[in-house]
Amino acid sequence: MASGDVEVVVVGAGAAGIAAARRLFDARIDTLLIEARQRIGGRAWTITEASGAALDIGCGWLHSAERNPWCEIAEAQGCSIDKSPPPWARASAAIGMSAADRVAFADALQQFRDRAEALAEESPDQPASNFLDAQCAWNNLINAVSTYYSGVELDRVSARDLQRYDDSGVNWRVMQGYGKAIAEYGAGLPVTLNCKVQKIDHRASPLRIETTEGTIVADAAIVTLPSGVLASQPELFLPALPAKSDAAANLPLGLADKLFFSLRGAEQFESDSRAFGNPARTETAAYHFRPFGRPQIEAYFGGALAAELERGGEAAFHEFAVGELVALLGSDFARRIKPLHIHCWGSDPFSQGSYSFALPGRADSRAALATPVDNCLFFAGEACSPSDYSTAHGAYLTGVAAADQAIAAVRRSARIRV
Repeated sequence: MASGDVEVVVVGAGAAGIAAARRLFDARIDTLLIEARQRIGGRAWTITEASGAALDIGCGWLHSAERNPWCEIAEAQGCSIDKSPPPWARASAAIGMSAADRVAFADALQQFRDRAEALAEESPDQPASNFLDAQCAWNNLINAVSTYYSGVELDRVSARDLQRYDDSGVNWRVMQGYGKAIAEYGAGLPVTLNCKVQKIDHRASPLRIETTEGTIVADAAIVTLPSGVLASQPELFLPALPAKSDAAANLPLGLADKLFFSLRGAEQFESDSRAFGNPARTETAAYHFRPFGRPQIEAYFGGALAAELERGGEAAFHEFAVGELVALLGSDFARRIKPLHIHCWGSDPFSQGSYSFALPGRADSRAALATPVDNCLFFAGEACSPSDYSTAHGAYLTGVAAADQAIAAVRRSARIRV
């Protein structure tokens, strides 16, 4: 890529970057989308396995689906939307827990959430773990569930931020792949791949964005890098933006990894059913049997467990999952499953995790991260969303908002020059 002039550079081609670039492109703003990876989509990534099934190894659920803009986009592409209830909205499979235990756990989880919701905004911001009932027998499993949706244990999560999350409870899936739909939305946009940003020089106008593929001169930039990447690279901006680095550090990325297995004799299990590996432990996986009715298992690992297993590589995930499944279903079960795919998001240098959570006392950092700088640097990404964080639709909405800010700034600047 030769050095050249554009009106707006979008840094990062994940859900937020694609949404921002599409908005700019449709507004006829001269735009360039740059991405360090060899593909677009970021933490949204669909792969196709040998059977032809689409596996979402990144984000997979259209959360708050009735208001999720990706739903309409996917349908416009001809994708099929599966509106079946998600596993966590169904009764868990009768595996490893009695019916009475399943009811008791669901009640305990709801009571925990009710306590947090009632007090999180009224009391000083504190760890969500403070709202656990110390006498509750289900605290370890409640903590495990936190690692699936926050990517981290409750003692590290801001209770206030957790309660600000706006979830309608409607959760659907894209049969052809959520990641595929997001990447397809970026088709036709001006994009440069394998292009890692090294410095964003905002000492003067226009900006100079130094990359591994050359220097780009632009009137404005929209930065959509994950919060963990921004926190670990304070030298990215010249001059430095310590308030941005601090805000990003207050919104670290939790970790949630998925391992897909093929499953022989899948008809033994009800479609879209779920079981926990060991309900007595926080360090346990959740197993989604027959997603979409397919002969597969989608295993979820989160928090400290996922981080520990990443240190051992893919084999460690496989060994752990097989151990839990054999304990639940008998030694012969190991011969019925075969690993298909996993991606270790914590070890991915371009993400460094899965999705953001706010540290206790730092719930307001999302607004700080999203605030523009000097009307030329704009910020987007799921971590910037005050109530839809950790989701692809939160990323989309912040991307569109940042694009609208950039469009206004560029057009205002053009009028001044005239």
